[in-house]
Amino acid sequence: MNQAIKVRILQGDPIIHDVRNAQFPLLYRGLPSIEDKACPESCSKCLDVCPTDAIKLNPVQIDLGLCVFCPLCEEVCPEKIIHYTQNYHTSVEVREKLIVKKETKFITPEIASERIRKYFGKSLKLRQISAGGCNGCELELNALSNVNFDLGRYGIEFVASPRHADGVVITGPITEKMSKALEICYEAVPNPKVVILFGACAISGGVFRNSDQIQRKFLEEIKIDLFIPGCPPHPLTFINGLLDWLEK
Repeated sequence: MNQAIKVRILQGDPIIHDVRNAQFPLLYRGLPSIEDKACPESCSKCLDVCPTDAIKLNPVQIDLGLCVFCPLCEEVCPEKIIHYTQNYHTSVEVREKLIVKKETKFITPEIASERIRKYFGKSLKLRQISAGGCNGCELELNALSNVNFDLGRYGIEFVASPRHADGVVITGPITEKMSKALEICYEAVPNPKVVILFGACAISGGVFRNSDQIQRKFLEEIKIDLFIPGCPPHPLTFINGLLDWLEK
């Protein structure tokens, strides 16, 4: 018993009490900031090193749906135009809002419709579907149930069966082998249902977007309610995205 008490004291308080204003290590990379500067003539260093072609020039803009939040563009830019902040509030309800420009200071989803908030505002059950992911996003979603983040305190939980779910959280680029399974799982969720894309792979295909083994036609046929960018996104990005969207 004494040993257990000693360990507990050494561990400190593991709970993140204020998920809206959590502190991160200096190396954490969140919403990128683009300085209002001109690129050097004929410079395309950031463009050349980006592994997912997430950057466009003239003017500089970054597509967070493609971005894997690596530091390469920030490191090679001679004018230090691109800088990653610690802002983890990066979820949006429409794909176009993931395009970050020099004018972009913050992004946030619009509040969900009154109908959605009436159904899911107090209790939201989600079924996570790994559609060919590397397990990075899946691990971050698993962390949401631990004592640090404790997603359940907001009435949001993951369930084992789509029959018990109010919506799905999709991770991975959606491989051809998983496309049918994803469709079956989606159809098993009762209406009305929520669809969340978690991570760069789910949103755009990420680093696998040009593979001939990717089959993303399913996403063109359904309404996406929330886009949560990252590779993988931080658990707090997921929590805050849902809280903002549901106005909790």
